[in-house]
Amino acid sequence: MPHDPTDRAATRAASARAATARPPMGWNSWDSYGTTVTEDEVLANARFLAGHDGGAMARAGWDTVVVDIQWYEPTARPGGYNDAAPVLFDERGFLQPVVARFPSAAEGRGFAPLAAAVHDLGLRFGVHLMRGIARRAVEADLPVPGTPYRTGEIADPASTCPWNSDCYGLRTDHPGAQAWLDAMIDHVVGWGVDFLKVDDMLAPYHAGAVEALSLAVRRAELRHGRRVVVSLSPGTELSLAHLEHLREHADMWRVSDDLWDRWPDVEAQLGRMARWAPHSGPAGWADADMLPLGRIGVRAERGAPRQSLLTTDERRTMLTLWCLARSPLFVGGDLPTSDAATVADLVHPGVLEVAHRSTGGRELLREGAAGAETVVWGAATGDGEDATRWVGLFSTADEPRRVRVLAAAAGLPGRPAAVVDVWTGERVALGAPGPATGGDGVLDLEVPAHGVRLLRLDGADRPAPAA
Repeated sequence: MPHDPTDRAATRAASARAATARPPMGWNSWDSYGTTVTEDEVLANARFLAGHDGGAMARAGWDTVVVDIQWYEPTARPGGYNDAAPVLFDERGFLQPVVARFPSAAEGRGFAPLAAAVHDLGLRFGVHLMRGIARRAVEADLPVPGTPYRTGEIADPASTCPWNSDCYGLRTDHPGAQAWLDAMIDHVVGWGVDFLKVDDMLAPYHAGAVEALSLAVRRAELRHGRRVVVSLSPGTELSLAHLEHLREHADMWRVSDDLWDRWPDVEAQLGRMARWAPHSGPAGWADADMLPLGRIGVRAERGAPRQSLLTTDERRTMLTLWCLARSPLFVGGDLPTSDAATVADLVHPGVLEVAHRSTGGRELLREGAAGAETVVWGAATGDGEDATRWVGLFSTADEPRRVRVLAAAAGLPGRPAAVVDVWTGERVALGAPGPATGGDGVLDLEVPAHGVRLLRLDGADRPAPAA
């Protein structure tokens, strides 16, 4: 697919790709509803974001609602995908929502009415796409809009997704492929879409597809005057070798396969985010995946309906790590039926302040045997004596235990006068310095099993945000 570098540079500048100062946040339908979410369920979660407790979640930054995969599949079911699914598409090969699940899409309206309803709540609207073009549209050999080509010519039947059979990749060497992709993305953005999650892009890494998508989105942004966040997934074995390419062409990218409500999944992200967090920021956000919190598995790919199987401490470890690493935050639970404690943690102002305001989040220390490690993270806002600093003391052990770390090893200068536990609001006393510590203070704290102590130090000893 040929690209004009001048055109790409111009559209990139016009769309201000790297303009967001904090990680994207919102709700995604996958963990609760898999391939089967309905319009009513999307709107129920959107209304919860916008209105529950006076709009607490939207005010805290949870502002995007995303319809995940197979909204175009009339026979979609929980627990997996149908091979050779009878997907819905129009005369151009553009996928269309299933009206039985999205009744406002009737008469060719697509997602425009649902996007408008989400926008009316003060929120942003997103949809999921697969890489490439629907196989059924290729088999129909439809005309490519504005070209002499047909869909049967622009697809690469050898380029397929290993876990979903809906699409073929596009032929990057065919002049009609970019034209079709431009028209399709323009159509989707024209519905009022603000966020695109595009799957089967990174594992393996499809550089040509990433570039083609980026160009199509930027052209659609110019045409519609709408900023579109581009999210790429999944990130299985994603290498930092792709960092600059990702920053040029996307806003956020997954760094793992799907994550579920299992402690090993959360624990594994400690290492991945240690690798990616130093490179995450407004130029592009490394995504540790959705938060499988609240009531999940309603009609999902895995498991029965349940409140997340993560313990309270595991949930807080997840949220703390995601915020220190400044990962995007997309909760997957059905919010209206999620437990109140989880919702309260999702809007905790002191924790979200780390995601919104901190810089330099990174792993500072890791020691101990596998399965019983102490992992220390640090982040800060500002410089010098007036800086606000955060420290995350994580324990991967299966039992509560005391963790002892020198203040300097945790990134705290000297012996700070006031340290606050962000989750509880309690003041934390540092151990006295002595000859063995070189005059440094000591953090000597009980840390729960699979848990964390998130600490905040204000240089000017300002009050911490209320818990």
